[in-house]
Amino acid sequence: MPPLPKRKISRGRRDRRRTHDALKIRHLITCTNCGEKHLPHYVCLNCGHYAGREVIEIERG
Repeated sequence: MPPLPKRKISRGRRDRRRTHDALKIRHLITCTNCGEKHLPHYVCLNCGHYAGREVIEIERG
């Protein structure tokens, strides 16, 4: 037989173990060029700007 727990884990102990399981809200910043929201330290996927200059060219069409 496989090993089994000797006692039932209480609700408090179970819930304390799960305190870090919740999803966290992602922090978004506003692009200085187009105003869209994007992750910090990432190129804006809407306009291709990063740190006030265009680093990738976005094709419209």
